[in-house]
Amino acid sequence: MVGRALRACVGVALLAASCSGTSETATEPGATPATVVHPAPLLPATTDDLPTMSAPTYATLLGQLRGTPLIVNFWASWCAPCIEEAPLLRAAADEYADRIQFLGVNILDARSDAEAFIQEQELPYPSIFDPAGAIRDSVGSTGQPVTVFYRADGEVAVKIDGQLSAGTLQDAIAEIVR
Repeated sequence: MVGRALRACVGVALLAASCSGTSETATEPGATPATVVHPAPLLPATTDDLPTMSAPTYATLLGQLRGTPLIVNFWASWCAPCIEEAPLLRAAADEYADRIQFLGVNILDARSDAEAFIQEQELPYPSIFDPAGAIRDSVGSTGQPVTVFYRADGEVAVKIDGQLSAGTLQDAIAEIVR
């Protein structure tokens, strides 16, 4: 009787594991792998994935990414400054692909518009979806774009409300890669 129950539990666990949507699963055909410096269970493995996340789940993700410098950019597809700064972030993500984890947080947007923005801007890093802007609000900002630069210890080094310039971006990166 115990053996049957144990086999049933193991079977259910294996089935649940095979159906999970974690970032450690193989990518689907056509999915674009995201630049991932620090693998974490909540971090999307592809740029095409855009999981909806709450502020508490985002806080958990930050904890999972501790140990690696992190740049989080809050953006919307309809935001002109977000569109203008996207090439700077893409270039920085390519340049620091082996040292800094980049993460996009799409806010106050339609999922289809956010997905199109990721493709059009060729963002190489993963993004998450925050349709209500709750994650942005949790970092103490009310507009967009916002970029938060975290040191490897998880502490905020710099937070920039508004559009990044090349110089501001490089100065803030210097604060987290010392």
